[in-house]
Amino acid sequence: MRESKMSKSKNIEMITGDPKKAIVKLALPMMLSMLLIMLYNIADSIWVAGLGPDALAAVGFITPLFMVLIGLGNGIGAGANSLIARNIGAKNRDQANNAGLHAIVLSIIVSLVFTVLIEVFMVPILQFMGAGNTIQYAMDYSYIIFGFLFIFVFSGVASAIFRSEGDMRRATIAIAVTAVLNIILDPIFIYVLNFGISGAAWATVVSATMSCIVMSYWIWVKKDLFLDLSPKNFKYSSHIMIDTLQVAIPSTLETIVFSALAIIINSMLVLAAGTTAVAVYTASMRIVQLAMIPLIGIGTAVLTVAGVAYGAHNYKNLQTAHSYSIKIGFIVSIILGALMFIFSGQIAAVFSYTQASAGLASEIATAISVLSLFVLAIPHGIMSSMMFQGVGKGTYSLLITLLRSLILESVFAYLFCFIFGWGLPGIYGGVVLGCFVGGTIGYIWAKLFIRKFKEISIKKYEKHENSS
Repeated sequence: MRESKMSKSKNIEMITGDPKKAIVKLALPMMLSMLLIMLYNIADSIWVAGLGPDALAAVGFITPLFMVLIGLGNGIGAGANSLIARNIGAKNRDQANNAGLHAIVLSIIVSLVFTVLIEVFMVPILQFMGAGNTIQYAMDYSYIIFGFLFIFVFSGVASAIFRSEGDMRRATIAIAVTAVLNIILDPIFIYVLNFGISGAAWATVVSATMSCIVMSYWIWVKKDLFLDLSPKNFKYSSHIMIDTLQVAIPSTLETIVFSALAIIINSMLVLAAGTTAVAVYTASMRIVQLAMIPLIGIGTAVLTVAGVAYGAHNYKNLQTAHSYSIKIGFIVSIILGALMFIFSGQIAAVFSYTQASAGLASEIATAISVLSLFVLAIPHGIMSSMMFQGVGKGTYSLLITLLRSLILESVFAYLFCFIFGWGLPGIYGGVVLGCFVGGTIGYIWAKLFIRKFKEISIKKYEKHENSS
């Protein structure tokens, strides 16, 4: 028990201390856990690719919808993370406890509603997306995944609760359980048990369920968190619910924006070169997402550190967290982008190991070469968005994402492909340029916000000094 208390104290001291050290300590475990998740996603694509291009394309059509599913949990989790961190910064533990419990209740309500909606409208959605002859594969995969929506939503919320109090070790363990088990079960369910593409879905559901069981044990059986999430501590508060939703809704909508972008890009790809182009883009984006893991890990750390700094009215820590995260983000991006470009051919070969998918190799290599620049275009934008989420300004983050992804990336991709006649490379290049321009606007906005927060904090301090 004494060791548990010391661990809690160290976590809180870490997130309220030096923002540079806090970002590194929070980001590294998050990178590891996300790396495991992305390795699963890549392994999932590789195993599904063995079923042929139609199966791989079907996963490409479902991926945007699955991002919405994950976004539900991550959105509520981001809202809880932000509010809990701000209350920890303000030294209000009771409110922090209540914020965590509100997030769990919210996850139950939201998941039930969206399960019904998605299951009912699945076929029309797939038809609208242009799934075509891949629709049966997509339905076999999606009905299982979306039928267990609560598991994924709760998992995202519970992980965020651990992160909000700086407990990255157990947040990482929970995600690792999901990823490792997924990697093990995928080939067994798909090929050994001969479930086909449905096997990939069942492997995901089973592994996520185990992760939820582990986190529930820590929260309600072992009860050794800094937060106390016993039901007795729940006191309904419309203020807490609204504050959580002010980050949760924009964060979830951001995921929907990414999904809408993927649908738009997939539609452009189909128009330009057929459903095979979707399979190529799906495989290539798996690699891009893998390279983005360090950036998302750093951004997730910024959310917590920025929330604590904002709650404590510490403008210096907020300023440092934003600038430092962008600096290390660009360093990491340059290294990973170069590796993607240099080894694009070798990476593409991994996705074309069967006769059914052998013809995709050169196209995947081209896509990876161009999209390697995407990794370089995103650090300043993503860190600015996560900073806004941390301080509770989820709407600002959403507006940056809308501008960057849904508007600029879509417009540039269309212009380069169809107006300029550059074909598929034009779509890839448009996505890169749109991301960079939108991120730059977000960065400038974040700097102006921090400057204003600094002025307000200094005035409050001077007023306090004069009154005392």
